[in-house]
Amino acid sequence: MTTNATGGGQPTGQTDGPDQQGGTPPGATGEDGATNATATTGATNTSGTGDATDARSATTDTAKTATGDAGTGDPADAKPTTTGDAGKDDPADAKPATTDNAKPTTGDGGRDDDADTKAATTDATKATTGDADKDDATDAKAGSDGDEKKDGDGEPRDRWSAFAPAPDPVPGRPRRAARAVGRLLVHEWTLATLAALALAVGMTWPTLRYPLYTLPQDYWDPSLQAWQMAWSGHALRTEPAQLFHSNTFFPEQWSFAFSDMLLGYAPAGMIGTGPEAAVLRYNIMFVLAHALATLGAYALARQLGAGRPGAAVAGVSYTYAPWLLAQAGHLHIVSNGGIPLALAMLARGHGWSLRYGYRPERRHAGWTYAGWLVAAWQLSLGFGIGLPFAYVLAGIVLVAATTWFLRRWVVRPVKRPFGTRLLVADLIGGLIFAGVGALLAIPYFKVAELHPNAARTLGDIGVYSPPALGFFTAPAESRVWGELHEAARATLPWHPEMTLLPGFVLYALAAGGLFFSVWKVRQRLLLLAGVLVTMVLAMGTRFFDGTFTYGLLFEHLPGWNGLRTPGRMMLWTTLLLGLLAAGAVSAFADRVGEMAAERAPYRPSPWLRVAMLVPVLLVLLEGLNVTPHPVVPEQPVAMRTVDGPMLVLPSSQNLDQPVMLWSTSTFPDLVNGGSGFTPTQLDDVRRVTLAFPDQTSVDYLRTLGVRNVVLLRDQIVGTPWEVTVNAPVDQLGITREEVGDAVVFRL
Repeated sequence: MTTNATGGGQPTGQTDGPDQQGGTPPGATGEDGATNATATTGATNTSGTGDATDARSATTDTAKTATGDAGTGDPADAKPTTTGDAGKDDPADAKPATTDNAKPTTGDGGRDDDADTKAATTDATKATTGDADKDDATDAKAGSDGDEKKDGDGEPRDRWSAFAPAPDPVPGRPRRAARAVGRLLVHEWTLATLAALALAVGMTWPTLRYPLYTLPQDYWDPSLQAWQMAWSGHALRTEPAQLFHSNTFFPEQWSFAFSDMLLGYAPAGMIGTGPEAAVLRYNIMFVLAHALATLGAYALARQLGAGRPGAAVAGVSYTYAPWLLAQAGHLHIVSNGGIPLALAMLARGHGWSLRYGYRPERRHAGWTYAGWLVAAWQLSLGFGIGLPFAYVLAGIVLVAATTWFLRRWVVRPVKRPFGTRLLVADLIGGLIFAGVGALLAIPYFKVAELHPNAARTLGDIGVYSPPALGFFTAPAESRVWGELHEAARATLPWHPEMTLLPGFVLYALAAGGLFFSVWKVRQRLLLLAGVLVTMVLAMGTRFFDGTFTYGLLFEHLPGWNGLRTPGRMMLWTTLLLGLLAAGAVSAFADRVGEMAAERAPYRPSPWLRVAMLVPVLLVLLEGLNVTPHPVVPEQPVAMRTVDGPMLVLPSSQNLDQPVMLWSTSTFPDLVNGGSGFTPTQLDDVRRVTLAFPDQTSVDYLRTLGVRNVVLLRDQIVGTPWEVTVNAPVDQLGITREEVGDAVVFRL
């Protein structure tokens, strides 16, 4: 008695011997090395009938790619893997056998009923292009049609294909490239970048009108910063080890760290030499800094969940706030775009937004690395705004980590995936940021050690601390409010650092954002709290003497006592006000979209589109300026030909800054220098050389190593040198030479 290979388990009433159709004995191995399925189940194969139908079935099975019987006892297993035994008399069994025979496996052909014959005939039809021995007229017709209607590849053609639409032509490589470029050009971030650049050129005009000869605001601090970029590029290209020991303030050490260094612009400083190249470089970076600030604030608002119009308001209000017009001569303050851009990248990398919260599926370690690198670059531009940014970033990391821990393990123990890759990105990026900060802090600690007079006190901070009136007073450079606020500026002790108006339009939009916004109420209140805290800090010692506000930071946070002007904390106030305004404008834009959806067809009216642009235009209107662009004093011929170490007279804080710019031709060692403080030695030089040329001043300069003194004739009117410039010098052991408009004394 045998067991049916299809798993039926019914006896057949006989015992088979070896397969009479050339099969293998039970337990033997077929051509593919697989063990016969009947040996697996312990059953005997039942195939040896001489019926012609069985022979046809066996022929068909041989033509297929087979593995043999699967001989399991489970019907479910038999279906997908084997054809099984055909030796059933039940018609219901015949059907599965037909299905199994249609699969690419080989089974026994031992069926005697008509159903088996039909199944075998169907299999033969599928396996060949047409069998002339078929008795079924329908099968013969199908085979005939298949022979007549073939395409070039031998596949049957669809008779209705002639009526189908023609397929789209496959574009060639040039067309695909053109389409990719077209998609890139209309992408949101491409348009945002181009708009930011165009706005920067227009809003800072005429900076790029005469970029080789003029500087924005004045030619004192901008000359210093133009020299800083030139020196960093020159030092890194020629002698990197001397980067912090610049050619100015000779013979002082660590002189490059006497003020913010703008080290992040060093790659630009490697291009070109001389004063004209330095001025051109400064003007280009000045415009690009405005563009980056707009793009960075726009990116941050978009990442946090604001719509495009709201993000545009945040971008332009952050960059073109009226109070920043007074900082046009301070590139290290204007270069603040890395702050919001880094925050946007870090938020994107962590899958977090203010509007939608934490979304783990949006995490991306690459954006996290980029955010930390941009933050490190921003820090390298200077600690004036970089140090508060570092502490804000540290506070964000601390709050985020604490919140994460509490929500995962204490308050709501819900698994919130973070990921090893993202954790590694934060660790590596944080170490890079901290490492850059530590390396840049070393020179400043050296300066503080060598020059105790560089340290500042709370009394010094009080000189630059603005009153509350400053938050509503615009600088003189404002085209809209400048003249109107002249009387208010007259009441401020030091109005260049105390006119802190971020814009009345921005105030109004931010106030509206407290009541109508895409941000939640809790988020609005947090933004408002940030605005108030930063305003209090911007007042320095004017808010209850700063005892529990700015004074605490001054006393306890490392490096904070090096910040001279608390009013620059308005940078954070402006950013937070911009985010509040972005929430209101975004809510308005959403409402416009809802109104447009109610129209048929869906199309916002032109007036609604214009209405969404009104807030942006109003903010830009308040940012219009009348910033002067004076011509930079021309470089004296002597500054290109006389070797160092040299001293240029007259010397003072403002006069020395253009001299530093003139030195970019050959970078000779120069006693002159201008910075945030005056070293004691330079102060002594200025005092002793008031009687130059005389024996005392000559001997003192020789002890310092000075070889040449350049006296500028066009600068000495009304000074002691107006009289002594032509005094005899033979008895002093020095020589005098006229070089252009200067007199050169060789010691």
